[in-house]
Formats: sequence, structure tokens, C-alpha cells
Amino acid sequence: MAGSGGRDEAGTPGRPTVLEGLSVDFDGRFGLHGIDWRLEPGQQWLVVGANGAGKSALAAVLAGAGQRTAGRIEGLPERVALVSYEAQAELIAAERRKDDADITDVVSEGTPVRELAYRDGADGVDRARVDELVGTFGLAPLLDRAFRKLSTGETRKLMLVRALSQRPELLVLDEPFDGLDADTHAGLHGLLADLAPSVRMVIVLNRLDEAPAFITDIAHVGDARLLSCVPRTDAARWAELHRLLHLQTTDLRVPAPEGATGAADRPPPLDPEQPLVHLEGVAVRYGDTTIFEGIDWTIRAGEHWQLSGPNGSGKTALLSLITGDHPQCYVNDITVFGYKRGTGESIWQIKRHIGYVSTALQWEYRVSASVRNVIVSGFHDSIGLYARHSDEQGRIADAWLDLLGMRDRSSEPFTRLSHGDQRLLLIARAMVKHPPLLILDEPCLGLDDMNRQRVLALIERICAGSETTVLYVNHHAGDAIPGIGRRLELG
Repeated sequence: MAGSGGRDEAGTPGRPTVLEGLSVDFDGRFGLHGIDWRLEPGQQWLVVGANGAGKSALAAVLAGAGQRTAGRIEGLPERVALVSYEAQAELIAAERRKDDADITDVVSEGTPVRELAYRDGADGVDRARVDELVGTFGLAPLLDRAFRKLSTGETRKLMLVRALSQRPELLVLDEPFDGLDADTHAGLHGLLADLAPSVRMVIVLNRLDEAPAFITDIAHVGDARLLSCVPRTDAARWAELHRLLHLQTTDLRVPAPEGATGAADRPPPLDPEQPLVHLEGVAVRYGDTTIFEGIDWTIRAGEHWQLSGPNGSGKTALLSLITGDHPQCYVNDITVFGYKRGTGESIWQIKRHIGYVSTALQWEYRVSASVRNVIVSGFHDSIGLYARHSDEQGRIADAWLDLLGMRDRSSEPFTRLSHGDQRLLLIARAMVKHPPLLILDEPCLGLDDMNRQRVLALIERICAGSETTVLYVNHHAGDAIPGIGRRLELG
């Protein structure tokens, strides 16, 4: 039965909190879907994910927010304290409503900090605890100041005092360190560490380097769902998650191409008025078997496409018509980068404008090149690096490693990397020259969920942050990328 997003059954310190098949609506603005999460006694959780993933919503559910539309939640403690931007905004809004209700000739300065910190003598407030926290956060000189005159950081300190003075059984902190000065930041870390043995915590953070040492488990949220739970003791999965979040949240941009600020040996620019690819009535047949026929398709610069279809529908064959690797490209009406097939163009005149990544390429890339040199090899379209590279090419390779969160692994042999790390590097290798067309043929094939999300995050970055047009091939609806707005489906 639909109801509150809060408690079904009171929890106790010795029993788990369980969310099962939980879906929650937040006033039609946002919704969580199908959350399965078990928080055991003794666990201290960190909730992570990209902006808009649903981290704050999940934290708010533990404090009773939202309208439950499906599933159940059991074992929530009686005393749950929440510190979040939303709770902070609600307190500010309450102050404004109080002003609106006052009919007086005197402009109110708002409620004093002292009244809000001590909750105006409300029952159950531990005044000695408030005194201690006010001192810890340096709020004593501000107690007689009007709440509305506090800075953002000072308001956050007040929220922490109010939450911690409740002596909560479950403390939910959404970005608790935001807006705090360095001393308060360090002090809060110490305070939370002292509380950790006796208080269960769920902490939402965008910056993993702020994660307290006592955190035991990480919940990864994305697309309004709980994607995975990773014990902090699982070093390999923790490292993968760290690199995924680096891709999703870092401020780094897609590195500029070689010669962005000067001359370089790059192919001549394409005519912006001409489509990158134009296919008219193309077909592929083997004897009496027709793979596909009658396909008209135009790809223009800046139009990102997803090519989908079941196994055997001809996705790879269609790609090879574009790249010139299929023998039937010369019996079809195909124009690529202004070259009409069969009019004397060389395959290299076509391929110098294309970046290509596939599982087959990954199988072929078995040389013992370093991580850095794999990226540099993209400037030479080679498997392995057999020529000296320029300083600029080295700097660009390092910038790609920074984006991937792999700068510290630049000297590692490519063959020793995980399957997912290899795939990311090959995408970077294909992108170093910023080709007009990047073809990604089933880039998520063979990847586990974490690495799949890393690849999708990188493709989204490329779509949003470069002049390269992306042609993305996949057959899983769940691997759709928001930045890709056009779709061709074979069937």
C-alpha cells in the first residue's frame, strides 16, 4: 500500500534497516525506483554518484521524506537526524513564512541563532550537548545574531548542531563538508570519527577524497536507482568505482587536439556543408541471403547516432561499408567525407577522418606498449608505438590519462590492465586526433556493470565536449546515452 516514505516499523540498534523494491515519489519532481538496500548494524555507509543521480533523494528517504509508491522499508531507528541542503532550505523558508505572518510596522530580523540551536527549550533537548557543539563549531559569538544573517557555512554549522544534539541513532549527512572552512572541516571529521562506534551514519558525498576513514561500505546511485554496493575492503571494486566517479564528476574537459594552438600535420578540414556520411539505398547480400537492403542514411557533423539491432541484423556490415572495409562498398551508393566510393579515393583518405573502437581491435592490441604509449599510438594509427612522438603528443596523452583517472598508471603495460581499463584507453587512443567521426562498435561488450558505466560516462563526455560526431553501436536499451539523440535500428 502506498504511503509515507518513512517508517513502517521502528528499528533498534541491533537490527538491520531494509529497503526492498522501494519506489518513492518526491512531489512529481523526482522519483527513486526499485531500491534494494540492506544496512547492517556496524556498517557506516557512503552514498556516491553523479549529479542528479538520486543520492540526496535516497538519503532523504531514510529521514522520512517522499511518498512511497511501491516496496517496503523496515528497521529504521526512531531517532533519525538529517543534514542536507533541502533541510537547510526548509528552515530558511520557515523563517520567511514566519515573517509573512507577522502584521507589524517593524521589519523582523528573524529568529536568533540561540533559539534555533536550543530549539527554544523544547522537550528532549540536551542543553549540555548543545553547549558543547556550539563551542566545537565556533557559534558562541553568533548566538544572538538573526538566523537570516548567517553565511551559508554558518547555517550549515547550525544544522549540524541541531542534528547532532538529538543524539540520533541514525545520522544522515548530505554533503556535510560543503561550505565549511578548513578548521571546521577537520573538526567535523574528528567529531564524526568519535561518534562512529556508537552512531550509524549514511553520508552523501561528491568528493571521494572527503570520505571519512571509518566508512565501511559504498552505495553507488545512478539514474534514480541503487546500482551497486561495494565493501570498502574490496580494493579492486573500490578502485573501479573511484575511477567511474572521477569520469562522471571531474571538471576536466576532453583534451584539445594536436595543433589546437598552432600548426600540425593534420588532415585538411572537411567541407562543413557536406554530410560526413551519405548512404542511398544500400544493401548487403551474400548469394541468396540479404542481410539488409534499401537503407538511406545521412550523418551530419554534430549529429550523434546510436545504431541498434539484434545479432545478425548487419550492424558491423553497415559500419564496414562506411569505413571501406567491406568489399560491397564499391557496388553501393556511398559518399563519405565528400568522397564517392569507387571514384579513385584511397582507403586512407577515408580512415584518417575516422576513429574506430571495437572488441576485435582490443583482441588485436596485444603488444607490450605502456598505457601512455597506447594513447600516443593513436596519432600514428598504429598498434603499438614505433616512432618518436612530439612533446605536444605526450602532453595530450597525459591529459587523457588525467581525464580517465589513470595518470599514476601511465607506465603500466597495457596487457596487464583490466578489460574495462583497456577499452577506455582504446577510446582515448581513437580520440586523440579528434576525428570528425568516432565509431564505437559495441564498446560495452564483455564489460561488467561498473566498467560499462565508465565507458558510457566517457562517451557522454566526448559527445558533450568535442567536435567529434559519435556513431555508437549497441543492442541494449539500458546502454542509451543522453547526449545521443538520433537512432537507426536494423531488424
